[in-house]
Amino acid sequence: MSQYYTRPEKFPPAIKYLISINVVIWLAQLYFDHRFPPVLTTGEPIGYLTAKLALWPIGDGFKPLQLITHMFAHAAEGSQMYFHILFNMFTLWMFGRILENVWGTKRFLIFYFICGIGAAILHLAVQYYSGQGSIAVGASGAVMGVLVAFAMLFPNTELYIMFIPIPIKAKWAILGLIAIDLFGGVYQASGDGIAHYAHLGGAITGFILLKLWNKINRKTLY
Repeated sequence: MSQYYTRPEKFPPAIKYLISINVVIWLAQLYFDHRFPPVLTTGEPIGYLTAKLALWPIGDGFKPLQLITHMFAHAAEGSQMYFHILFNMFTLWMFGRILENVWGTKRFLIFYFICGIGAAILHLAVQYYSGQGSIAVGASGAVMGVLVAFAMLFPNTELYIMFIPIPIKAKWAILGLIAIDLFGGVYQASGDGIAHYAHLGGAITGFILLKLWNKINRKTLY
């Protein structure tokens, strides 16, 4: 029997196009946000294109398409604007390419978008019932789902985390990130500006979806 080995791609198609689209849209935000009047909200004025793409609270400018568009926009002003997109895209490349090489492009894209939508839904639900919140942008929710899937598929892979001099297994590192988001969501600090429940929504969605896929695969094998 002949056996064939396919070398894992460093930039498989989905990762390449997702990163490219995110970067292009972020550059467009930088350009258009400062060339058109900002959109006025109950809080601070929001840049023109950022406001068009962002996820708005229910009843305050929300449109269903924002469940998708917010995943491709990132912070376009402030001290965290570069860190936001760089961290998300680096993490997506670092872990997402491994999942795409294992699953294939189609399944990875389905997983990614479902996690992003799940992140948005939990974020909106918490906003609605708390009566507080502002617009949200970023791929962090979908990326969090990717991290959870990686930890479930490769739980004992050792990761090196910034400022921690010893390797940590993926399952503990990702659980640590989830714990930080849970704490940040429950005890939201003033000026935090991080959509912790969106991160948790992506993590929960990724966990449930992978469990369902594994269950379906087992039934198929039987």
